[in-house]
This record gives sequence, C-alpha cells and structure tokens, in this order.
Amino acid sequence: MTVAQSTRRASDVRVIGLISLAHGSSHFFHLILPPMFPWLKSEFGFSYAELGLLMSIFFVVSCIVQAASGFLVDRVGARPVLFAGVGLLVLTALLYSQSNGYAMLVLAAVIAGCGNGIFHPVDYTLINHKISPPNLPYAYSLHGVIGYLGWAAAPAFMVIVANLTDWRTAFLSAAILEVIVLLILFWNKDYLYDDVKERHAQSKATTEASNPGGVTASTFAFLKLPAVWLCWTFFFFSMAATSGMQSFSPSALFKIYELPVATGSYFLTLMSLGSAGGVLLGGYIASRIKASEKVVSICLSIGMAMTLLMASGWLPMDFIAILFVLLGTGLGVAAPSRDLMIRSATPIGASGRVYGIVYSGIDLGAAIGPLIFGIFMDANLPKLLFIGVALFQLMIILTALRVAKQTRTA
Repeated sequence: MTVAQSTRRASDVRVIGLISLAHGSSHFFHLILPPMFPWLKSEFGFSYAELGLLMSIFFVVSCIVQAASGFLVDRVGARPVLFAGVGLLVLTALLYSQSNGYAMLVLAAVIAGCGNGIFHPVDYTLINHKISPPNLPYAYSLHGVIGYLGWAAAPAFMVIVANLTDWRTAFLSAAILEVIVLLILFWNKDYLYDDVKERHAQSKATTEASNPGGVTASTFAFLKLPAVWLCWTFFFFSMAATSGMQSFSPSALFKIYELPVATGSYFLTLMSLGSAGGVLLGGYIASRIKASEKVVSICLSIGMAMTLLMASGWLPMDFIAILFVLLGTGLGVAAPSRDLMIRSATPIGASGRVYGIVYSGIDLGAAIGPLIFGIFMDANLPKLLFIGVALFQLMIILTALRVAKQTRTA
C-alpha cells in the first residue's frame, strides 16, 4: 500500500466514524421520549393517545424537513446543516427536561423533528463525496450498525437514569450526551468539509458531457426521474413494514400463540441485534456483489417466508425467536446493497436533494404503517399483521428491481 493510499484510508475511517456517530445520535433521539411515557403520564396525567400523538408530530415534521433539507445541503454544504441538526437535538432534550405541560412537549417534538430531518441528506452526501468508492459498502454498513445501536441504547439509558434520579434528569443527561457529540464533530470539522462548488462543477460537467451544448438541468429536474420516486416508494414500504412489526408483533404473537407480550418484546430486541450483525455482513457482500437489487431481493424473500411462517399459527415457541433473528439479519444484510442501489440512481451533484426526498418516505411510512396494522389488530385479525408485512416486502422487492432497470436505462 502506498503512502497516498494509506492516508486516504485513514481519512475514510475518520469520516466514516464521525458520520456514523452523528447518525447513531439521531437514532438515539428517536427513542428518548417513548421510554419516559410512564413518568410523563404519572406527572401530568396525559393519556397514551396524547403521548403517542407526540411521536406522530415528530415523524410528520421530520418527513417535511427531510424533504426540504436536502436542497439546503446542496446549497450551503453538509457540515453547517449537520451542526444545526445536532444543536436542535440538544435543544429538544433541554425542552423535554423543562416541560411544564403538553404544549411544551409538542414544541419539543416539533424541534426534534426539525433536527432529525437533516441527518440522512447530510450523512449520505458526505459519504458519497468523501469516501473512496472501494470503501463505500463498508461506510454504509458501519453507518447502519451505529444507527441500530443508537436505537438499542436509548431506552436502556433513559430508564436507568430515570430510575436512579427522575425523568427530567434523564432528558438532561441525553442533552449532555448530544453536546459531547457536537463537540467531537466540531473538533473534527475539517474532515466534514463539503465543497459545494466542486459538486456543482461535477454536476455541470456531467450534464455537458451527456448533452453537449444543452441547457443545464434546473434544481428540481431530479424530481422528474422515475428512479427517485421508486426509491421513495422503496423506503415507504420498508418503514411501514418495520414500524408495523415494532408496534404490534408482541401483541399479535400473544393473540396467535398466547406468547407473553414481554417475551414478544424480547424477540424485537433479537431482531434489532440480528439487523446490526446483518449490516456488517451486508457491507462485505455489497463489496463483492455488484447487482445490489439481487441481494435486496434475496434477503427480503427470506423475510417474506419468515413472516408468513409466523402468520401460520403452528410454529413451535422456540422457533419463533430464531425467525426473528433471521428476519432481522436479512434486513441488515440488504441495507448496504440498498444504499448502493440508491446511490447509483442519484445524479451527480444532487445527493442532498435526492436523499432528502427519498428518505422522507421513511418518516411517512413510520406514521402510516402502525395506523394500517392497528386497524387489523382492533379487528382481532393478528395474522394479517404478518401477512401484510410480507405483502409490503413483496412490494419492496418489485420496487428494487424496477429501480435497477431504470438506472440501467438511464
């Protein structure tokens, strides 16, 4: 390995680590509020419907901001937007800690959505433009793993601190953690510099090469690309299926198998751990297999089989835990190939805009999925949860194949 290659690899490692840290902190803040619901209910007498509405507000605001922030990233660069987003998360935790009623919690949820909405456009813009192509699969892999770990850490951290002290201190502690993240990012800000002029020049050169003498594409030209909206659809179905499983699979397993709800929740933890391990394996696979849509299709086909088996009602209890691990592993393995597939559909110079629009499908799916599956559960049709998830996975596969076809055509 040459000195230049060694220096580039060290830079890639530093950038991947910083971006993954920021991504993990955003996932951590997804789940700082729900674990505190019992404390907030006891303190203020809120209903669970009122508390659940706070999460709906969070995801709706995040959806809107995510779609819009990509344009800002492409205009001013990723680094200032990243610092602003992390700062908003700090403010969110401080507001939660000082809340004196429902209105203040709503305000904090809105600010949380604004802060959360910037991360995917920022992260993927930096990864795509600062990581050398051979290391991209590993960058996507670590980025995903740290996100899963952020999800896993938040409930345990918040509950432990609240039990040792109180709920206000738990939120203050979350704010302190995010301040530390912000300081680390600031100290390493040179590694996060994003040359917007260079990206625009690359975009202009690519347009000129493909259409000599033609008119430069407008800022919103990418919205006409079918692949962009196919990727949005991909993420919408993905998150609708995932949020449905996270919200109702413990209750559905209780109704189908008489499995205790607490045990079902434990299975969700197994699924998350399987996903984290699968993402690491998926990074290696994505670096070896270039047909990303095939990897995604195979993994989700396995997931379809797992969920349909759960819907059958005749599985042995011990086997259900294995299915959840396999389901999570398949989703994790597919993630880096999914990110490469979306990168291949992204026009040069439009990363922020494309990822902002595409990933807004995640937030909308998170808001709509539980609503659809909640109707099934209220109708006492728990098997339709797993059947519906399988159908969503089929739609994801068909969408992935269509994205690949559109990209090859382009």
